[in-house]
Amino acid sequence: MPQPRRNELSGFKFAQEGILHCFRTQPHMRIHFFTLVAVLISGLLLKLESRDMVALLFAITLVIVAEMINTAVEKVVDMVTESYSPVAKLAKDVAAGAVLVAAMNAVMAGLLIFFGHYQLKAIQERMTKDLPGDVMNVIVIGIVLLTLVVIISKLLSNTGSPWHGGIISGHSAIGFMLAMTIFFTTVNTVVAFLAILLAILVAQSRVEAGVHSLREVVLGAVLAILLTSLMYWVMPKVRYWATHSSRVALWRPAPAASYRCRFITARSEGELLFVTS
Repeated sequence: MPQPRRNELSGFKFAQEGILHCFRTQPHMRIHFFTLVAVLISGLLLKLESRDMVALLFAITLVIVAEMINTAVEKVVDMVTESYSPVAKLAKDVAAGAVLVAAMNAVMAGLLIFFGHYQLKAIQERMTKDLPGDVMNVIVIGIVLLTLVVIISKLLSNTGSPWHGGIISGHSAIGFMLAMTIFFTTVNTVVAFLAILLAILVAQSRVEAGVHSLREVVLGAVLAILLTSLMYWVMPKVRYWATHSSRVALWRPAPAASYRCRFITARSEGELLFVTS
């Protein structure tokens, strides 16, 4: 009897179910995902370079992978053992140790990137500049951050699946995020208007297809607008206020008595120079 043909995307579906199971059943997994969201927001706020963000993402992803392997080992050990076994305990301890090593690696990477001596100077220099960050870097990090927020909201509300349906429309959120990115970065009003119009059409198509309700696409649009406004409008103002207020706090006018004036006659050119000291 011929076996049914396996769908090429079934492996992706099974992997998705494994990730969702870990997120729903393992409290540490939820902490890792929330940490990932916090790191992405901090990277945008501090205008970290792309290589630093890649290093942070790799370190946190390594912790998530180790946590998933630890969960798989625990399930297999519980399945094959019915009573206490020193070997089973050793297997669980080794898997938990792998998670600990990965977590320590992530902590060290975070400390070096955020609080290293030269890194602190580099961050301060970038913070004192009023120039916007790399737009492509912001777009990539923003899409990852927005996707994580949408998926976590669906899992916590137990509505829909990560890629279909749910309390927040991911398509609407990403569409409005790209549209608002164009709105904040372009000087052409027509281009900004067309980008927002395309985002509205994307949201309307999700409602017409019956995948989301009007409230769900509006929530996705509001989430994207808030996130992009935070990245392109609020964060630059916060950086400007923080840097300029620190400059004002450090500057102190010298007393009037401390200024001494003296005249120096330049012998070579016969010019009179006014020097303050």
